[in-house]
Order: sequence, then structure tokens, then C-alpha cells
Amino acid sequence: MSGRFDATAEIDRPIEAVFDYLADGRNDPQFSPRVLRIDREPDGPTAVGTVFRSTVKDAGMKSAREFRITELQAPVRIRWAEISKNSVTAREGGYDLEPLGDGRTRVRLHNVLEGHGLGRLLVGLALAANRKDADAFGARIKAAAEAAIPPA
Repeated sequence: MSGRFDATAEIDRPIEAVFDYLADGRNDPQFSPRVLRIDREPDGPTAVGTVFRSTVKDAGMKSAREFRITELQAPVRIRWAEISKNSVTAREGGYDLEPLGDGRTRVRLHNVLEGHGLGRLLVGLALAANRKDADAFGARIKAAAEAAIPPA
């Protein structure tokens, strides 16, 4: 079983700055409390093929995650795929950015979660939790990006 969840945020910062902020996955702990640690390989600017390795805590359990950037189209599109082997993974995900004028940006996040083995029984719960948190997740992205990116 697999399924998709989406979140949206309108950020009061220019699209180029929001793109740069989101493309650097090392910023994820600023808006995703489940991310305990994250590193980028290779070091340097994010590009197609860059891998982000993280330790996350879900439902009280820590796990290692690896995501590879599969598409980067500045300043409007970021795509990734989880390459780690966990019971529930994000088969694909991404950000779509849209300029709203007056230095504002709309961000749409999506992830397609997929269950493997026992995860086939758990993916529905993971999807429900992520869908329930979607509005709050969008609000956390907005707050973190606006705190990290100076006003234009």
C-alpha cells in the first residue's frame, strides 16, 4: 500500500531565497521535529545526486534515513527519493515553489509513502498522521523559513 500527503505554506520571502533554504536539507530540523540529525554528501551545494543522511524519531523509535535528490530546477522544483530500507519510506517527494508577488512564495510539499514488509500494515497510520499534521507542518516551514531568511 502507498499513499500521498501534501502540505502548503505561503512564505513572506522571495522564491530564490526560499528555494535555496529548502534545497539545503540540513535545514529540515528547523521545521521537522522528527529529524534529530542530518548530513549532506557530498559537501557543497545541493545538486541532483546529493544524498541527505538523517536520524529521525517516529513513534518513539529512531531510524536512519537516506534521501537522494532526483531533480533540482531552480527556483521552482525540488524532488527526492528515499533510498534507505525502512518499513515505511517516502518513495518520492518534493517541493513546488510559486512566486506570489511582493516577495512572497507559495510552497507545496508532497510525499508518497510506501510500506514494505510489516510497514504495509503501518503505512496507513503514517499517512493518517502526516495528513493530520499537514497544516501544522506547512506553518512550521513558513515560520522556520521566515526566521532563517532575512526580509528582502
